[in-house]
Amino acid sequence: MHINNTNKVRVFILKMLRQFPMAIAVMTVVVIINSIDLSLRPYILKIIFDKIADNPQELIFSYVTSSVIFYLFLSVLMASISRVYGYFIEIKMIPNLRKNISHSCFNILLDQSPSYYQTAFSGSLANKVNDLTNNIPEIVQIFFDRFFSNTLTLVIAAYTLCQVNIKFALLMITWVTLLVLGSIFFSKRIAHLSSIWSELNSNVTGKMVDVFSNILSVLAFSRKKQEEKVFCETLDEVAHAETNLQWYYFWIWGFYGYLFIIIQGLNFYLLMKGRERGLISVGDFVLVLTINIAIVDLFWNFARQISQFSKLFGRVSQALSSIVVTPEIKDKKGAKQIQVLKGEIVFDNVQFFYKGADPLYQNKSVTISSGQKVGLVGFSGGGKSTFANLILRFFDVTSGRILIDGQDIRDITQTSLRDKIGMIHQDPSLFHRTLMENIRYGKLEATDEEVVEAAKKAYAHEFISVLPHGYNSLVGERGIKLSGGQRQRVEIARIILKNPPILILDEATSQLDSVTESYIQRAIWQLIQGKTTIVIAHRLSTLTRMDRILVFDKGMIVEDGTHLELLARNGLYKTFWSTQLGGFMDEEVRQENINMQMP
Repeated sequence: MHINNTNKVRVFILKMLRQFPMAIAVMTVVVIINSIDLSLRPYILKIIFDKIADNPQELIFSYVTSSVIFYLFLSVLMASISRVYGYFIEIKMIPNLRKNISHSCFNILLDQSPSYYQTAFSGSLANKVNDLTNNIPEIVQIFFDRFFSNTLTLVIAAYTLCQVNIKFALLMITWVTLLVLGSIFFSKRIAHLSSIWSELNSNVTGKMVDVFSNILSVLAFSRKKQEEKVFCETLDEVAHAETNLQWYYFWIWGFYGYLFIIIQGLNFYLLMKGRERGLISVGDFVLVLTINIAIVDLFWNFARQISQFSKLFGRVSQALSSIVVTPEIKDKKGAKQIQVLKGEIVFDNVQFFYKGADPLYQNKSVTISSGQKVGLVGFSGGGKSTFANLILRFFDVTSGRILIDGQDIRDITQTSLRDKIGMIHQDPSLFHRTLMENIRYGKLEATDEEVVEAAKKAYAHEFISVLPHGYNSLVGERGIKLSGGQRQRVEIARIILKNPPILILDEATSQLDSVTESYIQRAIWQLIQGKTTIVIAHRLSTLTRMDRILVFDKGMIVEDGTHLELLARNGLYKTFWSTQLGGFMDEEVRQENINMQMP
């Protein structure tokens, strides 16, 4: 699993970097120059100090000036190179790299099947995308600026120290080896602890979004203290995970710190011994101490970067494992655009079951003719919504096939399929955008006049017109600023504007009052003329004018006929009708009879 995740991270990062060859080349060149500079300038300082020590004071300028000028030239050069790095990497590459990562993740998530979102917090997914956007650029810079750079720097520094005495090079290599091995050893544990901490942090965001999305339920049930308690328990888990991680860092830095003191003590001892014997010059003191201090500082940061790298890698790995998932529903290679001329829908020996559940459909075969208006009724969980979801290919059939105008929906693109189907949900959800944008979602190229006309047909224009900003009013997250009935009318206006050849209505008027419903029924009745229409309803009064009604029970169609035919059979449909007729439906039936007399 760890290897798979590592490969997944590597492949994803390389894919993101392919668009920046120039920036990668600049990073490589700058790394090489920086590695040479760490040993070159201390070597020039050695020359300067040796000349100062070995020549008369009155001639200091004549002996030292050229070396000093060269040293200052190198300093200017390195300062200029750092600006080149800043331009190509921090200005040109990093912002665009973040943009590409976000865009890629957004597209991956848009391709996921509906079942994916049934098990994932939307807030948690957004947090994971942010993890990738923020951490991958850091991983790239750590790799080039630390791993590659430090390896090259160490090789050059060891060669330079060998010019003084091989013992200094061996001491430095020993210290670096212990530091790197320790960092690698500790990094596995750090990556594990970081992954736990990152996952818990994502849960915090997810739970926060979940609570705020259901704030009305929290307030209505007076569950503020309960939600606060659950949230605090989650925060406690996060704090505990971070404490474990920080304790690990505490002991690691203690080990590195004492190891550094020991190595520095040995360097001073060897330098003083060599000077005592006349084998070490003043410049050698400067060279060895300068390089060692620079290397120690470099690899001290390197050790921190290994830990940071492991931490970032853990977050990226954990995020990618959740985001880069193969969609359950995928278009076939070479999938075609659907052509809908009639709108005939055929279930041909369809079998379907949800994961871990018994089969819902067994060899189901049913044909809905072109332009036919079909109602679906039955107990909750009987398979009505599944019937609609299979047509939309939100799930794939286990066996058999579903045809639209003779075309197997698995052989066509999902986008073209859903573009030909309009669905009005029982609980419509709107974007936190203007009403104009929400309605225009049904037809992106629609003019303002077409949007207003659709709103009028859906009887939404009246309430929109009296809003302070009219069609430019923001509806709030999921349309929370509107009532259920208002959201339903906006949803219907959106479908009227889309005008697809196939319609699926899932309790489309369930949230409307009886007066408004009578108007909406007229609009829907006009909309569905000449279209293949499937209406899911518990309120049977909405189905009396259907050409056909399918009665579902445990995934089976137990009755099939018109409203009057089914009543005459005294079956399950008659039971549903009698139950509703004996209660609240009397007025609805009367209103429906009035509607049936309307042209």
